[in-house]
Amino acid sequence: MSDELAAALVEHAYLEGDFVLRSGKRSKYYLDKYRFETRPELLRPLGERIAGVVREHAADATRLAGPELGAVALAASASLASGLPFLIVRKAAKEYGTTKRIEGPFEPGECVCLVEDVVTSGGALLDSVEALRNAGVVVHTAVCVVDREEGGADALARQAVRLRPLFRASELLR
Repeated sequence: MSDELAAALVEHAYLEGDFVLRSGKRSKYYLDKYRFETRPELLRPLGERIAGVVREHAADATRLAGPELGAVALAASASLASGLPFLIVRKAAKEYGTTKRIEGPFEPGECVCLVEDVVTSGGALLDSVEALRNAGVVVHTAVCVVDREEGGADALARQAVRLRPLFRASELLR
């Protein structure tokens, strides 16, 4: 893998130790999304790559969507690179103001491509797929920065969503 962006991800975000992942699984390594999402020199090219994958594999998408909090910066960066507006999918509807779970304007029937940082079991994306579909939005593609290759792609496929990773953990960590 002679990819500068991949090398920079590993350099800045790869941590070794004993970690509990969102899925509840334990891992000897962790890819800290905040260490790459908060660095403009990484966030910009990640947004450009995500936009390229959306153009190639989700050309029918009229919007992007990112689950809060981790994927919002990536969705914003990809939005700037692609010109597609984006939605923010909250973990739960807020209890004040508009009480929305999905932030940003959209029309039922629109096709949305989900954006995510690191996928393990796919839990956050599956929650977002359900929320978007309940709102009448079509979702059949998700793009992530890293697929840890621990079942997330299969779990999404069972919901008719194709995961398109920029990088797979096996490629990054060899």
